[in-house]
Amino acid sequence: MNAALNSSEPSSEPLIELSGVTKVYGTGTARMEALRGVDLSIYPGEFVAVMGPSGSGKSTCMNIIGCLDTPTAGMYRFCGVDVGKLSRNQRALLRRHYLGFIFQGFNLLNRTSALENVELPLIYRGETRHGRHTRARNAMGVVGLTGWEHHTPGELSGGQQQRVAIARAIVTQPVMLLADEPTGNLDSARGLEIMGLLTAFNRDNGITVVMVTHESDMAAYAKRTVHFKDGLIENDHSEKEDVDAG
Repeated sequence: MNAALNSSEPSSEPLIELSGVTKVYGTGTARMEALRGVDLSIYPGEFVAVMGPSGSGKSTCMNIIGCLDTPTAGMYRFCGVDVGKLSRNQRALLRRHYLGFIFQGFNLLNRTSALENVELPLIYRGETRHGRHTRARNAMGVVGLTGWEHHTPGELSGGQQQRVAIARAIVTQPVMLLADEPTGNLDSARGLEIMGLLTAFNRDNGITVVMVTHESDMAAYAKRTVHFKDGLIENDHSEKEDVDAG
């Protein structure tokens, strides 16, 4: 697993590959098919917006990509590795070392400082106290929060809290950021600031970004938009197609 995921050779192979993925919840009359055979490939360095109405399957797909859920059937490969063959602990390691998560509700620990919130993924990775402090301070500087390290989430604005959450997501230098409605709890000005950060990480650092959003103006920042409907991909549109059409 490590050899496949740590290869530095340039590759045109997908970072994410879903093949015939289905997800079923419940049984009998309570049975609900959230995904109905999804095929999706995402390549290194892409910025993908995932859209669709509530219940369309987009969040279920995001949870599977993030190893927070497993498919009922079909195959999910990450850097060529069959995630379905990994143990629970191996999937946790994949999340810990290769993925960064950003949530609509920020998901910060209220009674701890911003710096301690950013350090949390590094604690799980067993890094030293000094190393954690250094990397967390650097990440906070990247998102424009130098000087706010010792404030608790309750002392920060919504936009600042989301910046802390983004710093926490990037502090491990992930291969991919998974953002679930990252601007959903923010006003338009703060939302644009957050989108500017995500765009910069994608453009300047080559981090693959997959973002679930209901907001078309935020989806416009992405280079590719995938629309879900009734558990299937209804439309998959990229900027390259626009250029080719022109």
